[in-house]
Amino acid sequence: MSHNFIKIFILILVIISCTSGKTTEKNNGKQIEVNKLIESEPGIQSFLKPYKKLVQDSLSQILCYSLKSHSKSEGVLNSAIGNMMADAVFEIASPIYKNTHNIDIDIVLLNYGGIRASLPKGNIKMENAYEIMPFENKVVVAKMKFEVVQKMIKYLISEQKAHPISGMEIGISKNGDLKKFKIQDQPPNPNRSYFIATSDYLFNGGDKMNFFKNSDFMYEVNYKVRDMLIDYFKKSDSLKIKSDNRFIYYN
Repeated sequence: MSHNFIKIFILILVIISCTSGKTTEKNNGKQIEVNKLIESEPGIQSFLKPYKKLVQDSLSQILCYSLKSHSKSEGVLNSAIGNMMADAVFEIASPIYKNTHNIDIDIVLLNYGGIRASLPKGNIKMENAYEIMPFENKVVVAKMKFEVVQKMIKYLISEQKAHPISGMEIGISKNGDLKKFKIQDQPPNPNRSYFIATSDYLFNGGDKMNFFKNSDFMYEVNYKVRDMLIDYFKKSDSLKIKSDNRFIYYN
């Protein structure tokens, strides 16, 4: 079952709400509390029943298995679930972008606040992907000169938060001094531009990531972050994710 059934179900509800009544110029109704005592309309319930089943079947679809449960609060500067999300976007977006633009993605940057639920232990279902990433944000790729990349690093150091990243390594002191910085296992080249995959929400300044406004270009991948996560789950069989050294404190 496709997770697009959820969108179809919502669309049906909107259509029903728009066509089930007459337009009036004056509303003389009274406020009615919505609670369990309100009776449902049998005709509407009967009409929606098969679509509701399709949505439930889609959400209960098992995508893979997780050996452990993980929450975003487990890590200090990086977390297992955050690393998984950034790596998922990198793995799914890279070949798409390479095929359409013949350019390699260098880095993925998402945001800590975008992780809305924990990854449970056991079977990972479609509904878990929607819980972890409920937003409709799409993946975009920003072309950045090195000086803009430096602004991105300054932002991450000032935040000292487990924003999901992939493709780079950052080491800082407790005082926020940069001790290590690599992109794709190499020292950064100040004479070249880098291609950063992120969400359209962050590119537009979400979470105060205003450095994206200084990007040279933005390319749309036309793929939602959540859909990449779902496709990553489908490819994974058993998830063995962990926090690592991609963003750490140095003594």
